[in-house]
Formats: sequence, C-alpha cells, structure tokens
Amino acid sequence: MWRKGIQLLLAATLFVSAMPAVASAAIKVETAQIVASVSFRTGPSTTNAVTRYLKAGEEVVVLERTNASWLRVQDVFGKIGYISSSDKYVDYSPQAQGPTGANAIVVSSVSFRQAPSTDGAFIRYLKKDEPIAITGVVNNYWYAIKDSAGATGYVSSQAQYVKVTGSLPQTSAPSTGGQTGGQTGQTASQKIESVIAAGQKYLGTPYEFGSDRNTTKTFDCSDFVRQAFKDALGVTLPAASASQGDYVRGKNAVTTDWHALKRGDLMFFMNYKGTKASLYDGKRPFVENISHVGIYLGNGQVLHTYSVASGGVRVDSISGKHWEYRFLFGGSAL
Repeated sequence: MWRKGIQLLLAATLFVSAMPAVASAAIKVETAQIVASVSFRTGPSTTNAVTRYLKAGEEVVVLERTNASWLRVQDVFGKIGYISSSDKYVDYSPQAQGPTGANAIVVSSVSFRQAPSTDGAFIRYLKKDEPIAITGVVNNYWYAIKDSAGATGYVSSQAQYVKVTGSLPQTSAPSTGGQTGGQTGQTASQKIESVIAAGQKYLGTPYEFGSDRNTTKTFDCSDFVRQAFKDALGVTLPAASASQGDYVRGKNAVTTDWHALKRGDLMFFMNYKGTKASLYDGKRPFVENISHVGIYLGNGQVLHTYSVASGGVRVDSISGKHWEYRFLFGGSAL
C-alpha cells in the first residue's frame, strides 16, 4: 500500500509545476523505508515540532541528507519534514552513483563515525557496494571519507570493510627540515584530518577559563584549539583566541560566511548577547572583539569548548543558533 502511494506521488510530482522542489526529488527517485516508528518533525532537531509519527513499513522520498543525523523527506501524503537518519528508524542507502571523487567501495557493512575511533559517535552503517570518497588517511586504521549524500566522517580502513578502487590522497615526499611532529610528509587534507582527530581525542575534557597551557586536564577555547594543532602537527598557535584570529588573517584569506568554510578551518566568534539574530544586527566582523574560537568540521558543525555547564569539549551545530549569529570570520591556520 505504501509503495503504491509513493509511486503515485512520484508520478504526480512530475506534472505539478507548482511543486518544482518535489518534482526534482521525484526525478532522483531516492526512497527510504521506515523500520520503526519515528517522529516526523518540522525541522532537523528534537526541539522542532512533531507533525506525526511515521510507522514501520512506510516509504518516504529522501530529498536530502541535511546532516549526519537528519534526513529531509516527503511522505506519501506530500508532506515534507525531517526524520532521524539512524538505521534504528530508517533503511536508507543513497542511490547516487557516488560522491564526487569516489575512490572506494564498501565491501561489507561498516560503522560510519564522527571521529576516527570506535568511541566516535555513530552516524549510520555504510552498506555493501556503497561508493565513498576517501578524503584523507588518518592513520593505519582509519579513513576520512565523504558518502554519496555529502556527509563526512570516518570509517575503518581494514580491507574486509573498504576496497580502494581509485587513487588515494597522495603523501608528499618527506621534508628534511621544517616543523616537527606529525606534519612532515602529510598532504594538506591529511594535516586537517590529523588536527581534527587530535581534537576529538579530547571530547568531554572539562572546561576551565584561563586553563593551564602546559596540561591537558582542562581547556578553555583557545587552549583546546592550540593543543589540537600542537598534538597533530607540532605547530604552536598563539595562546589567545584574538591572537589566533590575527594569526589566521595574516596567513590566509578569510571569509565572513560560515557556509564557505572548509573542514578544519578555525571559526572566530564575538561575545554572546543572546539567542536572537536581531541582537547581532550591525556586527562588524573585523572590528568586534573575538571572544571564542573553534574548529569547523563541515556539515554545519563546530568542535570546541566554551563552558563548564556544557560539559567541556564537544560538537555543536551552527545553523539557526547563536553560534551562527556571533560568527565573525574563519579561515585556515595551515
């Protein structure tokens, strides 16, 4: 019944000019099946309103993978909303031919994680024969990848799970001088993944304002970013967020649009004024005082630490939150 409903919906959208976005999704014909009752929400967050509960057996049209945790979908009644992308609730494998630069294929089902560790947050299971793009080789055990829907994360590099079908990011010839630490012989992509992996190693480490730069027991925001670069690459950034902002601006071009950031870029923020966008009207990106810094992960997420109450080093979404409104500029420190 549900499958017939989806087929009728897909056919109808091809002829309804008033619904171009839905027609586009119909052309892709990407569907998913609900495997357990799941909330159908008005936005990609558990704080958004629940329209109804989708039941096991229902099929939906997948319009996009909004981020690592949410899918934007259309149900059989033509309603558009968001559901969790967890395999616990939905059976979905992207039907695209693969992400740009696909250079590997999944041999058998394997966990797709937010960090290069078995402790990294689980995103979903990559399925057999799914094409992926390996964007970096973190170490002997993990690849940094992008899936067919554009989500980024990490997967085991063991041959029993992933088969390389193309060229991997090349490692440059070892240098005889320069920086010490993990930087020598790494490509730019590998350096970025090394920094992120080093930072994620400290997830949950307690926050302390003005933390001791000589220990890793606690961090404030700039100390955390500094330690990630030091651990991964042997690069010692300035100790304060404002100084790190000056460092980045002096080294590379920066952007005031967080959507234009690249994975691994540093993000700089102004003082907190509240949760409303209007409170930040008139902000001057290169004049306001920098009060916070974090590492951009892609997919609208930032790796950082900012308060005792928040639980220390953590990952937060940016869009529609005070982080988006407070953002001043960002760019690469490499």
